[in-house]
Amino acid sequence: MLYTSSKSADASFLFFMRALFIMETSDLTLLLLFGICYDHPSMAGEGMEEGTPKPPVSLTDKIFTYKTMVWETHDSKPVSYWVVLLLSSGAMLVALPASILLSRFYYSNGGKSEWIISWVAVAGWPLTALILIPTYFFCKTSPSPLTIKLTLSYIVLGFITAADNLMFAYAYAYLPASTASLCTSSALAFSALFGYVLVKNKINSFTINAIVIITAAMVIIGLDSSSDRYGNVTDSQYIFGFVWDIMGAALHGLIFALSELVFVKLLGRRSFHVVLEQQVMVSFFAFVFTTIGMIMDNDFQGMSLEARSFEGGKVSYIMVLIWGAITFQLGSLGGTAVLFLSSTVLVGVLNAGRVPITSFAAVILLKDPMSGFKILSLVITFWGFASYIYGNYSPSKGLS
Repeated sequence: MLYTSSKSADASFLFFMRALFIMETSDLTLLLLFGICYDHPSMAGEGMEEGTPKPPVSLTDKIFTYKTMVWETHDSKPVSYWVVLLLSSGAMLVALPASILLSRFYYSNGGKSEWIISWVAVAGWPLTALILIPTYFFCKTSPSPLTIKLTLSYIVLGFITAADNLMFAYAYAYLPASTASLCTSSALAFSALFGYVLVKNKINSFTINAIVIITAAMVIIGLDSSSDRYGNVTDSQYIFGFVWDIMGAALHGLIFALSELVFVKLLGRRSFHVVLEQQVMVSFFAFVFTTIGMIMDNDFQGMSLEARSFEGGKVSYIMVLIWGAITFQLGSLGGTAVLFLSSTVLVGVLNAGRVPITSFAAVILLKDPMSGFKILSLVITFWGFASYIYGNYSPSKGLS
């Protein structure tokens, strides 16, 4: 939390309370998470002449006002909204890091196929369908009409998702999980750029600053490849994995922007079941495209050979693939749900949170190398995320 001087503390607090009244629910959610108190100079003398003493506000009154704002925000949405938002956020923070760790575990224990990991990433689409179907009966909703535009949108998103998963699979094959996670964080920059071009989202100096900072963090990782690379990975393979990871992050940002465009133009924010519908359809088409690639590469036959030679045995191999399918699907569903319920900025916040979770879990569980340069890159990445969050959730925006 940022601390203001005693002279401007009251003005800062009053400004903060006013901003909370003006902001949307998602804005208040983030401010409650981070406890930001913004000291805005222009508010120091608003509504009174310079030098006029401010009426004292007791700490008890401040706490009461703050509690009132919290409950008003809580009551503005049904309990189901907060439960779903909490579960979706948890899926992003837990399932996505788990899917990356499982992918890296697959390669480090004898797995060799990029197509298999890509296929696993979307093979769990029936799980979302099992969640969707009951909503038509118990929530009295009806399926969204499959127009030509909507169907084509699902097909395009499915193809891009399949390509994105394949790129990430190559990255996981050659990069440590912690490095791959850091590189993937650049998706925020691409999401902001594609959101500006496709959805007409605003882009400001803070966003540009975040893009530059996160790009610098990726450069630092690339320059430190000698201390980060596994012994059985060549220089060319490491560079190959690094490039594919950045390209996958770019496609990931494009997917978020296109998904938001579909919500805005074709589906609308009518009900949460449209999130499930989009996730099912996109994952299904991605599954179809990836299955075709698996068949052409004879990887279904290769699964039995990998299972026999996999360290830990056949059961371990099967469990890695099953849990990989579950975590990939839950993570993707969580990201889409947060985008629907809140905004792309909250998605960026949660992505920022999962980067250190993945990195430290990889160091502990997979013995990933953690050099000083990687730690520096992690800090710089957080700086970039903070710049983006601040620029898009600045209290001064509420006053304009």
